[in-house]
Amino acid sequence: MKATVPITAAGLKTACSQCNLLELCLPFGMTDTELNRLDELVGGRRKIKRQQPLYRAGELFEAIYAIRAGSFKTDVLLEDGREQVTGFQMTGEIIGLDGISTEFHSCNAVALEDSEVCVIPYAKLEELSREIEGLQHQFHKVMSREIVRDHGVMMLLGSMRAEERLAAFLLNMSQRFTARGFSAAEFHLRMTREEIGSYLGLKLETVSRAFSRFQEDGLVAVQQKHIRILDNDGLKKLIQHQPGAR
Repeated sequence: MKATVPITAAGLKTACSQCNLLELCLPFGMTDTELNRLDELVGGRRKIKRQQPLYRAGELFEAIYAIRAGSFKTDVLLEDGREQVTGFQMTGEIIGLDGISTEFHSCNAVALEDSEVCVIPYAKLEELSREIEGLQHQFHKVMSREIVRDHGVMMLLGSMRAEERLAAFLLNMSQRFTARGFSAAEFHLRMTREEIGSYLGLKLETVSRAFSRFQEDGLVAVQQKHIRILDNDGLKKLIQHQPGAR
């Protein structure tokens, strides 16, 4: 049985004020009365240990999850038994939207580190969204961002060479860490190189060679999973096909 810790409306404000979930949990322009009703929306918190699933493909879809702390990967099992990584999600992002259309989850969501999520029962979200216009608007923005991100990955896999894919991935992670108040130039990747390769459509050896090339060219400094971007413009040139790009 998965333990869920109840959250009160008062506690919710304190919990969300520092975790970049304001636009879903506390949409701008809502009245105090509407804010107080949000205790009906968030069903509780759930802690997930590293390498443990938040949900599995085929499970009944009942809720979406706001990542309060930690990070996850989503993946699907291919016919040959291999896992195909479909995305990485971090603190402040929403996970679980894959189950909306069929009412069953279409992928696995596994914690990359000890993590914590806020559980948002979808039926309650729909009900409250009909009553609170601001909440519905913010949820639509969240869904739109996911669609745009998926399109970005399709473009990445369809038109870029190996080094360009890795450069775009590192720049994207940099932007996402920056949005959460962390350094844009220095961060720790929770996923393995094999998982990065699966996500980018590259073999492990190809990812390792690309990292080595980036180090040789002075673009990044890599120490296991710790990344330091030394030449942000150089990475951008790689994916913009500018002069000097390989």
